[in-house]
Amino acid sequence: MSNQFAFSPSGSLLPAGVGLKNQHFAEIVEKSPDVAFFEVHAENFMSAGGTHHRYLENVCERYALSLHGVGMSLGSAEGISKTHLQKFKTVVDRYKPWLISEHLAWSSEGGHYLNDLLPLPLNENSLSIVADNIARMQEYIGRKILIENPSAYMAFTETDMSEPEFLTRLADRSGCGLLLDVNNVFVSGKNMGWSIENYLRDIPSSLIGEIHLAGHTLKSFEDGQEIRIDDHGSAVSVDVWDLYKSLTARVGVRPTLIEWDTNIPSLNVLLTEAGKAADIMEAHQGKDVVHA
Repeated sequence: MSNQFAFSPSGSLLPAGVGLKNQHFAEIVEKSPDVAFFEVHAENFMSAGGTHHRYLENVCERYALSLHGVGMSLGSAEGISKTHLQKFKTVVDRYKPWLISEHLAWSSEGGHYLNDLLPLPLNENSLSIVADNIARMQEYIGRKILIENPSAYMAFTETDMSEPEFLTRLADRSGCGLLLDVNNVFVSGKNMGWSIENYLRDIPSSLIGEIHLAGHTLKSFEDGQEIRIDDHGSAVSVDVWDLYKSLTARVGVRPTLIEWDTNIPSLNVLLTEAGKAADIMEAHQGKDVVHA
């Protein structure tokens, strides 16, 4: 099983990337923009053919690829679907991605798949279930994966450990790494009322194989209460950039993706956001860089 997470994928470029969107395919192929890597959702490429595969093959000839799963349902007590796992492996074998990631969530019940990444209580039972599912996935695809922390809006009474503790123990038990979504940490911390700085401090730097940055929406109610919604539909907020600067100062350079999945802007806007991440990484190039 491969144990490699990160390297500088495009020569001298720092590892900042953006999501690969259909509306940008032709422009990327034509202009070959200066960006280190692209990310795609595995489920969008599980069909055998289509023009989207031809574009992705072209992109992969020139760029590193991050493969991000959204439907493996690693938190499912029923176990993960063999059919979905087989389709996922087909994408892995076809494109040989640089990074592979999935969510700490569940999304299936009795063979029915939902369009949401649902949370799970953080306790010993969940830890055992998720660790076993990760082990099965890693063994089947022959690759080590990264697990992404979720955004949270409510707590479970069955939760008896913090999310950093759960993620750290999950990585120790399964051998996976972590995809640290800084926006999710900010959204969850604000919604749940816990310390965002303590959360980031409690994640061991050695486990972080990739970082996600995204925008979110603040919704205010008439009674004065507020909730932050992780919608990936806007630029990264100033607060999240500040957290990313502090995190990078501590852990060093990590592959960093700009997520923007709704209200998708022009490619230039995405590249400008990625450039901000690259500028921050440039100030910390000598610290704890992970090489393949």
